[in-house]
Amino acid sequence: MKRIESTQNSLVKHWKKLVNTRKERDKTEEFLVEGEHLAEEALKSGGSVLALIFREGTDLPVHWDTAGVELIEITPDVEKEITDTEHPQGVYAQCKTPSYDESEKQAWKSVLLIDAVQDPGNVGTMIRTADAAGIDAVFLGKGCADPFAPKTVRSAQGSHFHIPVIRGELGGEIDRLKEAGIPVYGTALEGAVPYDEPGRSDEFALVVGNEGSGVDPGLLAKADRRLMIPIRGQAESLNVAVAAGILLYALKE
Repeated sequence: MKRIESTQNSLVKHWKKLVNTRKERDKTEEFLVEGEHLAEEALKSGGSVLALIFREGTDLPVHWDTAGVELIEITPDVEKEITDTEHPQGVYAQCKTPSYDESEKQAWKSVLLIDAVQDPGNVGTMIRTADAAGIDAVFLGKGCADPFAPKTVRSAQGSHFHIPVIRGELGGEIDRLKEAGIPVYGTALEGAVPYDEPGRSDEFALVVGNEGSGVDPGLLAKADRRLMIPIRGQAESLNVAVAAGILLYALKE
């Protein structure tokens, strides 16, 4: 077991960058999770955890399988450098960003595509909801919040380790899905049918869009059908994560 006491240690500086900058996360293909629950989910996923970090005086659960994982004890001063929460739990995991190849995509028949949703809490909640609904994968397009930023990861509550989360160009992904015979639904207010009209299926793609402007018109034009959720009260609109949850459960068999 290693112990780090200096805030100037190179690993500490790396962890701090993982917390604070997307550039570091993208460059190294790593991210940091905080809290016992998220660290445990990372460990259970197998192969994701590069190091388990814990504040001195913190007892790790005895049932955790840490074989092959580097254990690093840190001081409270070091912890202050790597946490972005007000009341840190003292447990962290340095994780490798999951990767997936094109062959794996062929098996994904129900997917959520997120277009330019900027709030990390909304993105994380949609990842979590897709996981709960039994969706095969989540795709994030240009303009979305970083799925591996701390707030996004906390909002997803471990679902990053249960379901593929892919960043890429949504237009090409929609084309691939349509070529495979999978119906694509986009959310819209005009030219749309009620959200439950298509019925339930194990094969579909749902596109949800930016909190203010909705789905990009170019992507919406590719959709086979447009869906809407009626507003029966006086609210102007639904939160995008709430809307995604209603739609996923209405569509998934």
